[in-house]
Amino acid sequence: MSTASAPTVERLAAPTARRADSFAPPYREFEWRLSRLRSALDDDELDAVLVYGWPWRSENVRYLTGARTTGGASLVLVTRDDEVRALASDVRDAVAIRRAGWIHEVDDGLRAGSNRVQQLLRGTGPRIGVSQIEFMPTALLGAVREAAGGAELVPASSLFDRLRLVKSPWEHSCVRDAVRIAVDGWSSLMAELRPGLKEYEAVAIVERELKRAGAEDNFMLIAFGNSEVRGMHPPENRPLASNEFVRTELTPQFDGYYAQICRTGFLGDPTDEQFQAYDAFIAALEAGIATVRAGVTAGEVAVAENNVLRARGLGEYTKSKYMRVRGHGVGIHVDEIPAIREGEGLEIPSGATFVVHPNTYNPVGYIVVGDEVIVTDSGSERLSTAEFVLPSKVV
Repeated sequence: MSTASAPTVERLAAPTARRADSFAPPYREFEWRLSRLRSALDDDELDAVLVYGWPWRSENVRYLTGARTTGGASLVLVTRDDEVRALASDVRDAVAIRRAGWIHEVDDGLRAGSNRVQQLLRGTGPRIGVSQIEFMPTALLGAVREAAGGAELVPASSLFDRLRLVKSPWEHSCVRDAVRIAVDGWSSLMAELRPGLKEYEAVAIVERELKRAGAEDNFMLIAFGNSEVRGMHPPENRPLASNEFVRTELTPQFDGYYAQICRTGFLGDPTDEQFQAYDAFIAALEAGIATVRAGVTAGEVAVAENNVLRARGLGEYTKSKYMRVRGHGVGIHVDEIPAIREGEGLEIPSGATFVVHPNTYNPVGYIVVGDEVIVTDSGSERLSTAEFVLPSKVV
């Protein structure tokens, strides 16, 4: 894959609210992405790549267009000689792609039938990679196959996973901004928590602050309660009680990029047992972050986290029965590679961003703690400066 120099970028020190459909990355960012994609086409022996996206999984379309698409299905084609064309089913998405300024050949006639798809795929060559082909509706896949003629359609979702793993300085700046928004949202939640506040009202507090700060979206998991809580769930119409945990994975999106922080607080006076459990998870988090640097495997980071919990007598809770991963990539999608879990052999490159979080059920209930990092050659840059002390409100 190309090692083309990442574009430089200057940004404001803090995020500034703006309309989500009125902003696009600089053109030099597009050139950098195309350069890396060209190298990936060579590596996978592809003549072109076709990207499919729809409103809830449009990250690869956004990666190649710089535009937020929300109205329907979209296709983007990139050929080996850097021809880039787009076809959308909704005129609003076609307009958004044109406004972004990266792609000038844009058609809004995807609903019109296979002849538009044939026009999109003209002159592509014998091997076409297709991102998200596994999610493509039967009718659309049939139109693509017909338009491709005898060309081989090769699954290419993993190609884009690899591309998006290494992020540019511009992307890093977006993630930093999203982290700052997340920290502000958590602070606002803790400031307004009280017994009697309903779970959905607590979520509304966070959503209000994030949208006020310019967030496009927020993928948020939350749970209240104690040892009965084995995971997080949608907020309910239940009033909060004294002496219960408050935990959330807070994942706002800013300028197209998500960032995640994981936090646990307490509404009341924690017991010694609850403090000790929380302290074990903080120690696991710190061990994981201390392990991060370019070249280590995702599995090594997970082992560092789990070894702390094993040493604290919580080894049973490092098993898949109680957890999914010890962290994961976060960027233009909420859950990217690397998956931080034992046995995962992916070597983490410099420039990757992911959240380290030893989130697990344990005898005092589900606890979540986590921060996002940018991987460097010598370690990592930790993006949240919020102190990790068990925040409590004595009520």
